[in-house]
Order: sequence, then structure tokens, then C-alpha cells
Amino acid sequence: MGQKINPLGFRLGTTQGHHSIWFTQPKNYSEDLQEDQKIRNCIKNYVQKNMRISSGVEGIAHIEIKKKIDLIQIIIYMGFPKLLIEGRPRGIEELEMNVQKELNCINKKLNIAVARITKPYGHPNILAEFIAGQLKNRVSFRKAMKKAIELTKQADIKGIQIQIAGRIDGKEIARVEWIREGRVPLQTIRAQIDYCPYTVRTIYGVLGIKIWIFVGKD
Repeated sequence: MGQKINPLGFRLGTTQGHHSIWFTQPKNYSEDLQEDQKIRNCIKNYVQKNMRISSGVEGIAHIEIKKKIDLIQIIIYMGFPKLLIEGRPRGIEELEMNVQKELNCINKKLNIAVARITKPYGHPNILAEFIAGQLKNRVSFRKAMKKAIELTKQADIKGIQIQIAGRIDGKEIARVEWIREGRVPLQTIRAQIDYCPYTVRTIYGVLGIKIWIFVGKD
């Protein structure tokens, strides 16, 4: 079963929680769900366009959204929050204005906060962005995966598994390559496993990256 479903949804209520917290009427559910996607896309596009990212890593681990009757509270968990702060003293205010304009909501207040992650390379989203940047620069996939595993050693994790699928290195036939170090117990519900699927577009086509990180047990 650990290979058949999303590892995060498999552990909801035990080691994982929802990244969107709100209640709504069934008839309004699809609209609120699309609103969450607009918020996340707007924040990611803002970081990509306005921040100077030399390593190809945006540093966004995940975005948590909490909705109340007249307030939308957004917490951006970042490994490198300086990307939003340094050189742009009004970066957060400008981001709030962009999100407010995208949502076109007048009756709700918007509050955006940034939380720093102490060990950024222990989170699969940030690690996937690093690998994607390496693949775009035509670095060998084996070298990129080994470098990613070296970075996770600083985060003190129990195990990691990385999978890359597609036309790797521009080969004619698509294939799947993976590497694992340590333990990754996918069928253990009490195991704290962070998971991230990531899509990267290269000159040879689209590659899919999947990362499983085993943090520990409850």
C-alpha cells in the first residue's frame, strides 16, 4: 500500500496535517479550492520573477493557508527567507498586494507571514528544486542525486529515496532511475515521511522527480 497512494495523505491525522485549514458550504468548495491554488501560484510566481536566485532554489518548503470569515492568513515556510527580505524592504507588502489583486476579494483581509526552516535541505520540495536546477544545467542525473543526498546529511534525517523518470540525459527511450540511502518505511503509518512530486521542463522534455524523506518515528 505504501507504493500505491500519496504518503502524505496516507498519514493524515497521525504524523501529517492539512496545509489548508478552512470550512465552507459544499456548493462553495470548488471555488475555495481554486482560490488556494491561485494563492500558491501567485506566491511562487512572485518569488521566481522578483528574487535573484543563483542556485535555482526558491526555498519554499510549503504554504499554509488558514481562512476565517473576514481574514485569509498565509504562512510561507521558507528555507531561505532572505530572498523575500534582503534588497526589498517592502517585499511582503508588495506580495500581499499581488495576492489581493489576484483573488479580487474586497471583503476579506489578507495577512502573509514568513517562517524560517532551520534545516532547508531536509525538506523534499527544496531538495527537488535543487535537483531540477541541476538537470536544467545539464548536470548528470547521478551527480545531481548524489549531491542532493550529501546536502541531506546536514539535516540529520534517517533515510531518503530519490526517483527521476523521463528522457534522462536526452535518451530516446524514457526510463526510471532511483537512489536510496538509509531506511524509508513507506508502509509504516507512524513513520514521519515527507514526500514531494516535482515536474521539471528541460530541452529534452519533461522529467518527473519524486523524493521521499524519512525523518523518524512518533
